[in-house]
Parts: sequence; C-alpha cells; structure tokens
Amino acid sequence: MTASDDADLPQSAPRAMRVRLRPEVLALPRYVAGKSQPGAAKLSSNENPEPPTPAVIEAAGRALEDANRYPDMGAILLRSAIADHLGVEPDQICVGTGSSGVLVAALSAVCAPGGEVVHPWRSFESYPIAIPTAGGVPVPVALDAHDAIDLGAMARTVGPRTAAVILCSPNNPTGPALRLEDVRAFLRQTPQEVLVILDEAYIEMATAPGVGSAVPLLGEFPNLLILRTFSKVYALAGLRVGYGVAHRDLTAAVTAVSLPFGVSSVAQAAALAALADQGAVARSVRLIVAERERMLADLRECGYRVPDSQANFVWLPADQSGPAFVRACSDANLVVRPFPEGVRVSVGRPEDDDRFLEVARAFRGA
Repeated sequence: MTASDDADLPQSAPRAMRVRLRPEVLALPRYVAGKSQPGAAKLSSNENPEPPTPAVIEAAGRALEDANRYPDMGAILLRSAIADHLGVEPDQICVGTGSSGVLVAALSAVCAPGGEVVHPWRSFESYPIAIPTAGGVPVPVALDAHDAIDLGAMARTVGPRTAAVILCSPNNPTGPALRLEDVRAFLRQTPQEVLVILDEAYIEMATAPGVGSAVPLLGEFPNLLILRTFSKVYALAGLRVGYGVAHRDLTAAVTAVSLPFGVSSVAQAAALAALADQGAVARSVRLIVAERERMLADLRECGYRVPDSQANFVWLPADQSGPAFVRACSDANLVVRPFPEGVRVSVGRPEDDDRFLEVARAFRGA
C-alpha cells in the first residue's frame, strides 16, 4: 500500500504506522508483571503483604496538598536521609523511578554502541530489557547447579567489549545471595573501567552468614554501583522510588541522564517517613523472614528441592512445578509466577502461605 492508498481509506479505518523503530526495540522482550486474579491471593509479585504504616500514609497525603508544584528534582532531603542511614555522603546517592529507573540511567551512562553487559540468567527480567534500551548488548551467563549466580563464569565472560556487569543478590527469582567476601573477590578481578552494578533490592531480608550489603566496599571499588529500593520491605511498590549508592562521580553521571523530576513529591515524602521508622521495617523483615523459612522447611519436608532463598519468595525449579502446579495453585485461588525455568512464589500473609503449602503437599502427593 502506498501513501496515496492511505488517503483513499475510509475515515474510520486505522492508518498504517511507518515510523522507523530501532530493530533493538522491536526485538525487546516485554516485561511481564505478576498477574492478579479476582478473589485470589496474589503471590505472583514480590510485594510486601502489609500496607505502609499510618505515618507513611499521612506523610504521602500531606504531600498531595502541593501536587500542583513540581517535586524537588534533586530529592535533597531524601538523599540526605538515605546517606545518613547508610553512613555515606549525600552526593553518593542518586534516586530514580524504582531501582529499575536507576539501572537504565546507569547503563545509559556507560554503554556505547556495541558495548556488552554481562548479567546472570535466570535473573531479574528487567535486565535484558534495560540493556538494549541503553544501547548495550546483553551477555547472559547461566546460574550454577544450585540456581545461584556463578561468579566464576561471570568473571570469565568479562572481556574487552564489556561496559558493565550486573549482579543480583539475593537473586530474583531464585533467591540465593552472594557472600560479601565473594563479591569483593569478584570486584578485584574486574577491570576498574567496567561498571559493576549490584542489585540489592532484597538485601534487608538476607540472613545467611557472610551475606550483607556491599556498601562497605564502595571506598575500595569506585566502579561499584549498588541499587536499592523502597518497593519491598518499605512497602512502597506503588510509588516507584529507588536509589543508587556509588562514588560521587558515578552518581553524578547517572543523575545527568536520569528523567528530570522522576520521583514524585508524594513518593519522596512517603520514602522519608518509611525510612524514619526503622522499627516498622525491622518488624516487617522479621515477619517476612519467618514466613519464608517456614515455607522453605515445609517444602523440603515434603520432598521439594528448593534453593536457600534470602529474599521474600521461594523458587520451585521446573522439574518440580510447571504448568500443572500453576493450575493447581489457581484452582486454590492462589496466583503464583511461572517462568520457563520454574515457579516463584512470593511470601504472603500466613493464611495465604498455609493454603499454598497445602497445594504443594497435595501436588507432591505428600
């Protein structure tokens, strides 16, 4: 059909779209959000099962009174509060629309055309979307036999075209976390001109010996960028606020390519209030960790081989789950998250977790 043919079409007929889209965009995988089902417990998204505290909701409400004004583009108060909480300087903090927003900006700051980004797989599904978005080439590295990140294989994959490496600890969707000493050893092997992005979205829930945040490594490794979020233990997934922690020159570069006014005034106010109430955060972590450990123990007792999750979810490999398992959960009014490699089940309220464990026992014939 030619352009003149379009002119002869009836007014109600849609016209052909001829914008030349980038081939990389056409080839992008689409992010699939956790599904919901009316009347069902949603265990398909890694959300906090409890809502924000009344103080957080009140702070967000007050911020709405000034919704006619632009938010503080520099998020000065929030960055200062995060810096105090972590023991770093405010100029070492950059904020964005969730940690995924900071990720895209960070990759945009370092990815020249053809630059490679080494990342684990299966891992967070934003990675193979964010990398081409920033002009990079994804280089996935398989997990090890325990569904954990294979740092040795990732180190061997870094080459002269590598612009960045992404690590995820604890790893989403499988759950294992990296020991801090292993992260340090990996950083020592990695060229200093290569950006290392460590996604710590779930680190507050990690309890395994030797596992912890890599913030203490920042002084030693100026090529390290740590991603954190308010979406999980802080219960603010719906407000989209995350942040990065790094050398000040790195955060300045990330901020330069970030969306202006990307974090709303409501999100900033809620995050400030949530950060100030560490008692509520500690209670939330205790509840989530207790439920996670109960789910892992029950699943193992009835014969499932499940990785040692350090996050707010458990992972059932495909050979022990699959579509039939997902259907069994759906029949019990539970929505879980299927992947080709397995099924991820987020920690929910205890009564929902009870129902999930009943399904898992019945499915296993235990």
